[in-house]
Amino acid sequence: MKHTSAHALLKIFHINGLDRVFLVPGESYLGILDALVDFPEIDTVVCRHESGAGYMAVADGRLTGRPGVVMVSRGPGVSNAAIAIHTAQQDAVPLIVVVGQIPKRDLRREAFQEIDCQKMFGDIAKWVFEPTDPGQLAEAAFKAIRLATTGTPGPVVLVIPEDIQQQEAAQPAWRATPHAATLPSAPQLEAVRQQLNQARRPLIVAGGALEQPGGREALRAFAQAWQIPVAVSFRRHDLYPNDDALYAGELGLANPPEQIDALRRSDLILALGTRLGDVPTQGYAFPDLPQASQQLLHCYPDPHIVGLNFAADHGLVCDPAALLRQLAADAPARPDRDPEWAAELRSRHTQRAAWVAGQPSDGVDFNLVVRSLAEQAPDDAIVCLDAGTFAAPVYRHFPFRGSQRLMTPLSGAMGYGTPAAVASALRHPGRKTICLVGDGGFLMTGNEMIAAVERQLPILFIVSNNASYGSIRLHQERQYPGRVSGTSLSNPDFPALAAAFGMASSRVEHAGQVDAAIAAGLRADGPRFIEVRSSLAAILPDTGPAPAG
Repeated sequence: MKHTSAHALLKIFHINGLDRVFLVPGESYLGILDALVDFPEIDTVVCRHESGAGYMAVADGRLTGRPGVVMVSRGPGVSNAAIAIHTAQQDAVPLIVVVGQIPKRDLRREAFQEIDCQKMFGDIAKWVFEPTDPGQLAEAAFKAIRLATTGTPGPVVLVIPEDIQQQEAAQPAWRATPHAATLPSAPQLEAVRQQLNQARRPLIVAGGALEQPGGREALRAFAQAWQIPVAVSFRRHDLYPNDDALYAGELGLANPPEQIDALRRSDLILALGTRLGDVPTQGYAFPDLPQASQQLLHCYPDPHIVGLNFAADHGLVCDPAALLRQLAADAPARPDRDPEWAAELRSRHTQRAAWVAGQPSDGVDFNLVVRSLAEQAPDDAIVCLDAGTFAAPVYRHFPFRGSQRLMTPLSGAMGYGTPAAVASALRHPGRKTICLVGDGGFLMTGNEMIAAVERQLPILFIVSNNASYGSIRLHQERQYPGRVSGTSLSNPDFPALAAAFGMASSRVEHAGQVDAAIAAGLRADGPRFIEVRSSLAAILPDTGPAPAG
């Protein structure tokens, strides 16, 4: 094996468990591409567009807890990958973006395709570094791994000039050691225990920092030991079993006022692993800003986040899973709770989550598709969602159970669904992956389906085709009724397109076809594609069930 600077970079990746890279090749990082030949342990996934490659890396990072890696060229390449950097920052996912750059001698001369990535990504990436010496590549890779995974996970951008990639360089074998899980001091823990004992109507708001090995188990054990209802943060439905009596639903985009009013009656809010952003706090209105009317415990492993917007009575900068394990062991045999508290919150959730479906004249109510999936999907299914109104029934009604996993962008980015499904199936080929995407978002990426065919991945792709940017059309009709502009779509023959990629495909045009199509798709060993001619009228104001989430 060679001993170049590119080999040094990839060696650091390899020994730290980064076993897959997603890339669109470019001449500005040919040296790194050459070095990949000598690392067969690193699976190289060749993509057709940098946005899709970036989304794949974001999904992979979320699934593993290790940085997803995407490699792109300078200028147009990294510009196309910008959506992944933004999504990783919004979703708190570890990501490393390796960018081939112009030769170092030409830096800051406005050369062909040059971008100053520090200026471009400095506000959303945790670190942007442009080495100018071959000996810096291994150290840069090592630091990138540490920064991407500590505190609030997020994106790191390494911008590597093309003329420093193939020089002889030392080949260090540094391994990053995860930070030890921390706990509050004994007096702080005792104060929290006293608060838990005194609370009659406590509420947990569970967030993404609990999405770690053992995190879900620690959350459930704590909630049940202390008998505390659990509301999950925005699009974190799979953190807690939705069929459990303590599950109180999601704090999302369209919670009814009655549900929020019920949650306001809590006397202790335990914000665990959540950043308490604008969506779960209902526009920074629950709890009250800046001082909650309830006692507030905020636990997150980043001092920047704790106290950022809400003044906590117990601000704990520590690992929420470790905290929960400690507190669960100290729970009393019979916590003193309002006997109606958990039941009331559960009732509010179940009323809102009750299945609804109409019989529109212009197509299939997509609620029927989601309900069929909920009834037939295996307990370990991975559900990947794009952004759009088609996803609303999942957020509102789908009862995540067992080890079912929800993969969806908190950033609300369209085009995420198909790449995320491919990355999920690559990481967990023994599980069924279900991809739900609208006709608008599907054609923003979609070409990643070829990887599903190439590797025979067990993905069920379902495209909701209502010939519209449905979410925008919904808002348009609310604000400017009857004045349709810029939201109608002319679509290709989706099943024929999927067939051209090499996968079996079908079309659902009537409600009576839904269950059989879903059953056939879930039985398939390899990729399968279903187009649903879904109703537009069903999602528009006053014409059907209102979307939620």
